[in-house]
Amino acid sequence: TLMRNEQRRFHCTVSELVVASNDTVWTCDMTAGRSLHIAAKHGEGNYVVDSETLARIEENHQVVFRYRDNPNGSVHDIAGVTNAAGNVVGLMPHPEHSVEMLTGGSVDGLAFFASVQKFLAAQSA
Repeated sequence: TLMRNEQRRFHCTVSELVVASNDTVWTCDMTAGRSLHIAAKHGEGNYVVDSETLARIEENHQVVFRYRDNPNGSVHDIAGVTNAAGNVVGLMPHPEHSVEMLTGGSVDGLAFFASVQKFLAAQSA
């Protein structure tokens, strides 16, 4: 679940994420280990999960993104997770707000949409 940020403050800045997995529809055009700068605007971004679930998602490589400098207290610096099929990714930073410098201070969010485009192109080939 997503809980209030550890500091109990609204967080609004560009966060650095590290790609932990590129085995999803949303990350297939990214390289594992790549850093992305993504707009983060939230008061409830603290990812909390019980130890059993944490062990399972770590073992199944379902952690997709980690914070470089965890702004909200998320367990294991997790910024994004995927379902078992890899077609759904949940994350707190907002890639859709990082598609042009004017609105998000970064264009790294375009990588998410390039990945979906690559996936769809491969499906139609």
